[in-house]
Amino acid sequence: MSKSLRILITGFGPFPGAPYNPTQGLVARLIHLRRPALADVILKGHIFRVSYGAVQRDLPVLLADHAPDAVLMFGLAQRTPYLRVETRARNVVTGLWPDVDQTTPAGRMIARNTASSARFGPHTGLLLQAARAAGVWTELSQDAGRYLCNYLSWKVLTAADENSGRPPAAFVHVPLVPRPTITHRPLPPHGIGFEDLVDAGEALLMTMVKLARQRSLVMAPG
Repeated sequence: MSKSLRILITGFGPFPGAPYNPTQGLVARLIHLRRPALADVILKGHIFRVSYGAVQRDLPVLLADHAPDAVLMFGLAQRTPYLRVETRARNVVTGLWPDVDQTTPAGRMIARNTASSARFGPHTGLLLQAARAAGVWTELSQDAGRYLCNYLSWKVLTAADENSGRPPAAFVHVPLVPRPTITHRPLPPHGIGFEDLVDAGEALLMTMVKLARQRSLVMAPG
């Protein structure tokens, strides 16, 4: 009997300047998807508090307890009118914007004496195609910022580097959309609503499941 695949899907809570973060609802919708292709897949969702301390505390526990075969992360980019599939995380952090705990990093690097960036891998191109096929405006990005989204991406990629096999990981920035409970509110100028995020998120999730399944076949004992 084959082992179930485990996919970790994460989002963020609200933060200064963003009292509503659509990634919370997006993660909730994705982990409750019921599809034939997900019959042997365990979906674990987690919403990070927008805090450096929370990421430091929660991420190692999530990776250790769930040993995910793939990690799909979402974050909010309020000023971007489309989905951004990040291609790398940079070893940089800013002291300009405190987190929700009013904490700012002491330095300008996440980790000293190491690489300046870490890449997600060539599967970002597949994710781009999947989201676009779902009918949602999506682009690749080489700049995940200098805040918690980039910080989490760096932590996931470097944690994966320390483990054998490096399961596929992805970080996707989503635009600000109206709350799904506000049905009468018109769509923003970019024309993307919450249900569009769900459609794109499902396409991204299915791609990550496919990648995880292929990896598990390669790594299965022969």
